[in-house]
Amino acid sequence: MNKNYKYLIIILLILTSLIAFGSIIGNDFINFDDNVYITENNYIKAGLNLETIKWTFSAVVSSNWHPLTLLSHALDWSLFGANAGGHHLVSLLWHIGSAILLFLFLSKTTGSLWPSAFVAALYALHPLRVESVAWASERKDVLSMFLGLASIYAYAYYVESSKLSKYYISLMFFALSLLAKPMLVTLPFVFLLLDYWPLGRWQKSFQPQLLPVVSDGALAKKKVKQRGADSTEEKVVALPLINRAKIIRSLLWEKLPFVFLAIVSCMVTIWAQSKGGAVASLDQLPLIDRMLNAIVSYIQYLMKIFWPVNLAIFYPYRQFLPLWQVFGAASILLGISISVIYAIKKAPFLFVGWFWYLGTLVPVIGLMQVGKQSIADRYTYFPSIGIAIMLVWSVVYLLPKVRLRKIIIVAAAIILVALTFLTWQQCGYWKNSVSLFSQTLQVTKDNYLAHNNLGRALSAEGENDEAIGHYREAIAINPSYVDPHYNLADTFVKQNKLDQAIEHLREAVRITPSFAALNNLGVNLERQLKHEEAIYYYRKALLIEPKNPGIHFNLGVAFGNKGELKEAAEHFRQAINLKPDYGEARQALKLAQGLEKRQ
Repeated sequence: MNKNYKYLIIILLILTSLIAFGSIIGNDFINFDDNVYITENNYIKAGLNLETIKWTFSAVVSSNWHPLTLLSHALDWSLFGANAGGHHLVSLLWHIGSAILLFLFLSKTTGSLWPSAFVAALYALHPLRVESVAWASERKDVLSMFLGLASIYAYAYYVESSKLSKYYISLMFFALSLLAKPMLVTLPFVFLLLDYWPLGRWQKSFQPQLLPVVSDGALAKKKVKQRGADSTEEKVVALPLINRAKIIRSLLWEKLPFVFLAIVSCMVTIWAQSKGGAVASLDQLPLIDRMLNAIVSYIQYLMKIFWPVNLAIFYPYRQFLPLWQVFGAASILLGISISVIYAIKKAPFLFVGWFWYLGTLVPVIGLMQVGKQSIADRYTYFPSIGIAIMLVWSVVYLLPKVRLRKIIIVAAAIILVALTFLTWQQCGYWKNSVSLFSQTLQVTKDNYLAHNNLGRALSAEGENDEAIGHYREAIAINPSYVDPHYNLADTFVKQNKLDQAIEHLREAVRITPSFAALNNLGVNLERQLKHEEAIYYYRKALLIEPKNPGIHFNLGVAFGNKGELKEAAEHFRQAINLKPDYGEARQALKLAQGLEKRQ
């Protein structure tokens, strides 16, 4: 009967998840990261082939190194092409698989079927999951989570049987999870928590045991039922210190391979994000500001878990926080931490769930600030499991099982129905870029990124005047934000307003002198026949990207228009050397050489 219930719960998890998230199959890609990862990525659009496979293990995309995720995107493109619905469906299937693995793990290790089912349902249906599931670029989230939970499930089998094969399977899934996304580097820490509850491995070293002893104090070889003079009786006998140390040492040592993989993953991640310029320096964002934001963020995530409304794809960083918020948040965190430690023996699930939440958020809590967001809904994907465990098992622990069972079932059903509705509603906002960023502007303040991306979406639909208004609003909110200057320049070029386009490109170069900004400025100066100034900016771009064939080609064009054909031919040759199939450069070289001969 218990087995039949398991199958029923799995079927319900699948059906309810399809109801909550099914509408995303009709959603489009969005213009935030989806273009970088998928729609404008030529390697991904080439499909799964040998060249793409080699690229995935060397590429840093959007300041991240996650080859398994890139392979997943390439496979999706091979199967579905530009049909966004297929990509979204695959992400949803990975998410459903994670919910099933979470249920199987908890039911196996706790023996509590329905509490395990409710935790899995909370995880599967919560609106905070929408960002991870409905955003095609966040395939890394759902793929990494599935593999991480597979590692946890395999770990439970290893603890049960002590077979090394199960251990290696768990280690393998952990390694694959890190190749999808490094979010789960905290998994060795989670294993140590699970060793306490529900696996109960730490207790063997800390708690005395009931052992049979004979009257002279020696350990008996066999229990005797009679209570005679020579009979045995059970007494509390503390384990020798040497045995305790051995148990603790074995628990720690078996985590070392996992810790090693986590350290390697952290090093690679820091390298990739530093290379991509995504890591904020201490000059840009002092450590004290990061710590204060982290404290407040822990409470903000808790509030979103319990009241998941007004969710957004991007929450701007708040550099100046009121002291009352910081002290209030710190007091709540400290109070809960002390309480769960105090109740660790009677309610170990509170300790495990709380420190699961605190510990797994550490990589993304902002102490090492990556990106411009203060918090992100997707960051709760793994940590929120700890809070769900605390909530569900507290109800089981505190309320009588029989008397209030019907009330608990009704309350649970109402909660899940409400979450399903909110998730379905949130999925609707992800229909396309216009609806997503319009909704984001409604629920957040001073959201310069949302203004910029909404402007891009409107511009793609031909609404250039409205787009320009959003670009200008983004600049007004954050004058150092370079993207709207690029986009304004692009829009003004379409309208043949070169002076205004050049003005914004100059500002973009002042803010961030990237090779793209320098090159684009050169292109538009060349359109105004300002050859010398265009050449100046092309040369500056080459200092940043010396092996970029496009910049060499543009330099060749500028020299050619200026009449310096020898220099033009030299840059066309360099463009061809860097890109042998550069047909346009070959034609330009022939033309330059022909004109040079005539001269």
